[in-house]
Amino acid sequence: MFRKRSSGVLLHISSLPSEFGIGDLGPQAYQFVDFLKQADQTYWQMLPLNCTTAQAGYSPYSSMSAFAGNPLLISPSQLYTEGLLSKQDLMNLPSFPIHKVSFARVESLKNRLLNRAFERFFSQKLPEAYQGFVKHHKDWMDDFVLFAALKQRIGAKRPWTEWPKPLRDRDKSVLKEVRSELHLELERYRFIQYLFWRQFTALRDYCRELDILLVGDVPLYVAQDSADVWAHPKLFKLNADKRPKFKAGVPPDYFSKTGQLWGNPVYNWDMMAKQGYAWFIDRMAHNMSLFDTIRIDHFRGFAEYWEVPGSHKTAMNGQWQPGPGQAFFKTLFEKLPFAQIFAEDLGHITADVRELMRQFNFAGMKVLHFGFDGKASQNFHCPHNHNENYIVYTGTHDNNTSRGWFEHNATEQQITRLCDYLGHKVNSRTVAWQLIRLAMTSVAKVSMIPMQDILNLGQEARMNYPSKARGNWHWRMTSKDMGSKHAQRLGALTELTGRV
Repeated sequence: MFRKRSSGVLLHISSLPSEFGIGDLGPQAYQFVDFLKQADQTYWQMLPLNCTTAQAGYSPYSSMSAFAGNPLLISPSQLYTEGLLSKQDLMNLPSFPIHKVSFARVESLKNRLLNRAFERFFSQKLPEAYQGFVKHHKDWMDDFVLFAALKQRIGAKRPWTEWPKPLRDRDKSVLKEVRSELHLELERYRFIQYLFWRQFTALRDYCRELDILLVGDVPLYVAQDSADVWAHPKLFKLNADKRPKFKAGVPPDYFSKTGQLWGNPVYNWDMMAKQGYAWFIDRMAHNMSLFDTIRIDHFRGFAEYWEVPGSHKTAMNGQWQPGPGQAFFKTLFEKLPFAQIFAEDLGHITADVRELMRQFNFAGMKVLHFGFDGKASQNFHCPHNHNENYIVYTGTHDNNTSRGWFEHNATEQQITRLCDYLGHKVNSRTVAWQLIRLAMTSVAKVSMIPMQDILNLGQEARMNYPSKARGNWHWRMTSKDMGSKHAQRLGALTELTGRV
């Protein structure tokens, strides 16, 4: 899939610096692209960019829509440049922490500014670009804006399965009446999506000017409390009351005696197949319009997935069920022949998953934090066991930073094995760049480095604890972190290892 040796940086947009409390699609995003160019990088990998909610801890992997962009990432600075906000609108901004996103306060500020921009935008004739956007994205956006407006009216904390039955079950006459009643709110949500799309595509175009490719992330499953499940209940295994008949997760293993119960509804793949996988392919096409390459999270679910009865509180008593396998990907590539995809194939991966990846030449992932357990000859994450068709990471968003891993997670045996592998000792000040060097010298075609490791940051900069529902996704960098010192060091190693 990847034609030449190259490398990139993993950084979510929310982690960029900004005076508005969260990284966004404004000037600092362009500054980061310049940093990547100076460092001779090829890729910028992001986490999912969909709408996040307070109820899901602002996780980008649990969104209220598989299509809609996150309003928190819209740049007020760009809106000012476009004349949609005034200087007065941006006066007396609250102060925000430099290294941490305060999501609730950011959401309050962004909502106020977006409402002001909406008022100004709709006081004039609507541009053709806006009308064209609304028409082009009608298939998903009509359902999303209605879902979002109903959430606002009924209460964000109340899942749609607890709405009045006519709304829950999408009674056509009731929905028609509500659409008329909430017309202005629906238009506001369309406008917000237009802003996100316009700002992101402008950033994407700038990346392409500088030969920087964007890597997106598509979670396999969608959230139960989402516009997608509400609008397409037949595509999921639900009960008559629209609650999940079965939930997604993974079975018990060495790390968890009860497994992991994620709570997402599982797909009704038989119904998906009858519809030619249209909804999922539309989802992939939407993402391919934004990104150059897509990572599919929990790829193994396409071969086989763990299904847990909806009433169960743990994942212990689930069953493996066959996924759509090659039938889905054959259909996908018939519709999207140039789709660039790689697989998140971490965890317990069986032969059927490997065969599915082989059939479609999907690259997989290697993570160096996992590379020093057990025997090196049997550990596929250890550098000498890599092959070309992989993306190698020091760690991912679900891992600690490399310094944090060394200081808090790595066992004495792992540290000893790492030092033996390197041929010299490492400490907390040197371990991040030693692992970066191992990743860059790997035979894997692509090396992807979290920005926290480039900055040699510790556990305080960790992005996500998979076992925690709250307190994640907070870390932010500063403008000086994008200075030439870091770019030159990364660029020199990139050139040395043949990844330019």
